[in-house]
Amino acid sequence: MGVFTYDYESTSPVAPVRLFKAFTIEAAKVWPTAAPNAVKSVEVEANPSSGNIVKINFVEGLPFQYMKHQIGGHDENKFSYSYSLIEGGPLGYKLEKISYENKFEAAASGGSICKSSMKFYTVGDNVITEDEIEALIKGSEGVYKPVEAYLLANPEACN
Repeated sequence: MGVFTYDYESTSPVAPVRLFKAFTIEAAKVWPTAAPNAVKSVEVEANPSSGNIVKINFVEGLPFQYMKHQIGGHDENKFSYSYSLIEGGPLGYKLEKISYENKFEAAASGGSICKSSMKFYTVGDNVITEDEIEALIKGSEGVYKPVEAYLLANPEACN
């Protein structure tokens, strides 16, 4: 097994606290509402806390039917969270899992700086290319961008 790390940073006009809540505490409610063309439902074992499994079910016609995330933990004061993609989605035959460390920081001009560190755990001697990583990031924007747009259009959400 190989481990490949990739760091990614983006900006958002949405405040860190709202993005944090939309992607952790309120994801089961927000994602299907904000991204109905991608997310059918989000199932959480219990509260989205450390060790729990979250299953994201996608609408028909997308490349994946579902993904399962195992929650690593989250810090509501630092707007950071971690999880591992452990089943479904883009794992295929090459990847055992993908671990994510995410943090939303306040941007000087308002909004947020979103920082992500991803670790790709490959099966055997498989290698993941930068093009494949960029395709995964682009795919995740299918949920991220609609959630961001939903938060902008609904200022009362995730406060």
